[in-house]
Amino acid sequence: MSKNAVADRIKELREQINFYNYKYYQEDTSLISDREFDLLLAELIRLETAHPEFADPNSPSQRVGGTVSKTFATVKHEYPMLSLGNTYSEGDLFDFDKRVSKGLAGEDYAYYCELKFDGVAISLKYRDGNLVQGITRGDGVQGDDVTANVRTIKTIPLVTRGKVPAKFEVRGEVLLTKQAFAQLNKEKEEAGEELYANARNTASGTLKMQDSAVVAKRNLTCFAYSLLGDDLPPTHAESIEKLRSWGFNVSPAGKKCLSMQAVIDYIHYWGQKRHELDVETDGIVIKVNSHAQQQQLGFTAKSPRWAIAYKYQAEQACTALRDVTYQVGRTGAITPVAELAPVQLSGTTVKRASLHNANEIERLHLHYHDYVFVEKGGEIIPKITGVDIRKRQAGARPVKFIENCPECGTRLIRQEGEAQHYCPNEKGCPPQIKGRIEHFIHRQAMNIDSLGEKTIAQLYEAGLVRSPADLYTLTLADVLPLEGFKQLSAENLINGIAASRAAPFTNVLFALGIRHVGKTVAEKLARHYRNMDNLMAAGKEELMAIHEIGERIADSVTAFFDDPEHRQEVARLKAAGLQFALPEDEGPASGMLNGKTFVISGVFLRHSRDELKELIRKNGGTVVSGISGKLNYLLAGDKMGPAKLAKAKALGTTIISEEDFEAMIQQENDF
Repeated sequence: MSKNAVADRIKELREQINFYNYKYYQEDTSLISDREFDLLLAELIRLETAHPEFADPNSPSQRVGGTVSKTFATVKHEYPMLSLGNTYSEGDLFDFDKRVSKGLAGEDYAYYCELKFDGVAISLKYRDGNLVQGITRGDGVQGDDVTANVRTIKTIPLVTRGKVPAKFEVRGEVLLTKQAFAQLNKEKEEAGEELYANARNTASGTLKMQDSAVVAKRNLTCFAYSLLGDDLPPTHAESIEKLRSWGFNVSPAGKKCLSMQAVIDYIHYWGQKRHELDVETDGIVIKVNSHAQQQQLGFTAKSPRWAIAYKYQAEQACTALRDVTYQVGRTGAITPVAELAPVQLSGTTVKRASLHNANEIERLHLHYHDYVFVEKGGEIIPKITGVDIRKRQAGARPVKFIENCPECGTRLIRQEGEAQHYCPNEKGCPPQIKGRIEHFIHRQAMNIDSLGEKTIAQLYEAGLVRSPADLYTLTLADVLPLEGFKQLSAENLINGIAASRAAPFTNVLFALGIRHVGKTVAEKLARHYRNMDNLMAAGKEELMAIHEIGERIADSVTAFFDDPEHRQEVARLKAAGLQFALPEDEGPASGMLNGKTFVISGVFLRHSRDELKELIRKNGGTVVSGISGKLNYLLAGDKMGPAKLAKAKALGTTIISEEDFEAMIQQENDF
């Protein structure tokens, strides 16, 4: 394919993908299947990788991330990001209305009301319709440049639609939907890790992560709520419509209100309606609609005089603590649960609330039979926020965290630096055994649909299954006697287990349930080591040399495979026919790097380190972790460690840049 043909195809693919993204994320319309979309994106990434001269920071390929930022540059805001005055009182809103009326000297005015999303404020700068910078709020005067991470958020247009000003700025709120947050916590739970506390803090932390590829997988979203620049439309309502037409995601709930009473009616309506949304909202923002009148009203030192936020009171109830029980997770993590006298809260009956860990019990100074205040954290999960000390019974016993496992009686342990207590009896504690099997059959692991929690409990109680490998020895004769099973359902179960043998190595590795090894980490380890034997032979230092594999994960992996029983389980699963290696490619893309060894160090402009490793492997080379006299090349990026660089120079190792590497493989892979 000629250079011109490549350029034309890249342009065509970018336009197609941007159009499909716009239709899906702004108009909720899917015009092609996920597979068709993925094929278009894969083709674009392949062409851009092979032809870096056509790179564009606002290509839709940047949605998948890959940039690693060790630090974030501090940027001064062109327009300060001031905070809004807050109130919980409708009376305060009428006082605000009087101040607005006085400040406008009797002019007619209107308000624009919009939902106050519980997320993280972001400033987006555009030049000629292209996103050039994304900056966090920071202290309001200056914030951090998180552009690489912002580019992964699919509801933020990288290139706007239609005719736009040469220069403008958009303010928005970055957040996680309830569904996305629940999925993240589900993955944390499956990996045996402590759950995220709330969606807002998780969104904030995600926006400041170093690896944009990880950010891309978090599925952040963004609602635009303000347009800044020269020659603005006369009103805020018109600015919102401009943003919508340019491809920005704006809330459909915004409404122009002609009086403060209309604002109050809007607040009352959304007070209940907001619970139906897939995003967290904690209030309503009220703005004077006219931009000219906003200028006339001006600002205080901290906030605009033309806007105010009304915040909803978190719905709270007081009820009796009947008991504290303890749950054992599949990794042995012990979670205390408050058993409550039933109470109505946000339209549901609440009987239980998580107490998280021993630290939370101590923070609350909780006593048995206390009366506790319960809220729905994030409007979903019940949480205890305090204790009504006035109602405490004389002589009430303080709640003390248990010392032994409630299921098997084993003495609990608490590792240094962790809030959670654990039962170490992983091989004999029933909830842990059943939990590991439940994890093993999960959709993202072995995906055995015909097997569920109830059936696993039956198999366990019948003495048929004590580990995942036992599933592959089951027969129809074993299953048919179980309650609820007939010939067809028993056959479906056996066939479903048999079909799981085709699950890829990445799924099998995740299914093993190694602590701290979630789906993403399993994929990284599988790509790096290619097969289980290589991974099992890896030492701690070697594992830590892999990008984003820290000491905690390395310790967990090595400890898992140091256990003879775990090795025996792997051997049984391998004998059962599961996939313990990635499939071999038909052959390398070229033999250009045959016999050559590489060490990769630093941060790179156009590729992640995982992408570079894959390119080296596909072209016949080998990536190693340490610098030695036998090393052929040090592929050096920005901010690489000075010690590695000095050692390479001392040994006479050839040091190459990202551009040098691209040139090495370009001549063989050119179109």
